[in-house]
This record gives sequence, C-alpha cells and structure tokens, in this order.
Amino acid sequence: MNYTQEEKEAFMREALREAERALKNDEIPIGCVIVKDGKIIGRGHNAREELERAVMHAEIMAIEAANAHENSWRLLDTTLFVTIEPCVMCSGAIGLARIPQVVYGAKNQKFGAAGSLYDILTDERLNHRVAVETGILEEECAKIMQDFFRNRRKKK
Repeated sequence: MNYTQEEKEAFMREALREAERALKNDEIPIGCVIVKDGKIIGRGHNAREELERAVMHAEIMAIEAANAHENSWRLLDTTLFVTIEPCVMCSGAIGLARIPQVVYGAKNQKFGAAGSLYDILTDERLNHRVAVETGILEEECAKIMQDFFRNRRKKK
C-alpha cells in the first residue's frame, strides 16, 4: 500500500473521473476508487439524486462495489482514494469496512470528518484507525466542487 506519488495521482484521476460521472447527473461531484494490490476493486460517485437514496455517497458506492468484489465486508489491505474529505457517515463506513488507508484530494470545511470538523478516522477512542493522506491533486479536486457550486448559485 506504499504507492508512489505518480500512482497516487493516477488513482486520484480515476476518482476525478467518477466525480465527472456525478457531475453529468447534476450531483455534487465527488468520486472515489478503492485499490487493492495496485488494482481498482471498487468505484463510486455521488448518486443521491439519481438513485433517490440519501446514503449514496461516492465512498459508500465504492465500498459496496469493493465488498462485492472481495466477497467480504472487510476491506483489509486496501486504499480508498476520494476527491473530497469524507463526511461523518462515510468516515464511519470506512472504519466499519476496516479500510486501513484513505487518500483524499481537498478538505471539506463544512462536512469533513477526516481532519477538518471531526477526526473520526484517527480517533484513538475507536477500535479501528485509518492512515490519512491529504492534498493529492488538491487543486483539481477543489476546483470541480467550486465550479459546481458557483454554477448552482448562478442558476438560482
């Protein structure tokens, strides 16, 4: 799970592709991939509006796909790459899935639970802690979100 900078950026670009899928459906553009042994085993993008389900965040979709791929709820020896810092719900799901490593692009100052508002992934009171790395393709990850909300405000 020690990826080079180039590999981290390549996987984050895949997460950005997932964010673009969300954007095409007028969803908040967040994308996620889960990697094991250098291969993507789960993908997801925000799909709350598309699927009419409140929990359909990118991380949840990717975890579901990776669980199916592994035939297990435990996602040991994996790394989750997500464009934006996970929220409380997704951070909880990451811990419950026993994902050991999270790499995210940009911080989420309003909902972030991996260092911004809360720090669920590394909280020593919990039984599972996650190694967290931030800032991979940060500008690109932040820009897609900023552009989305700027355009949404213009429409109103």
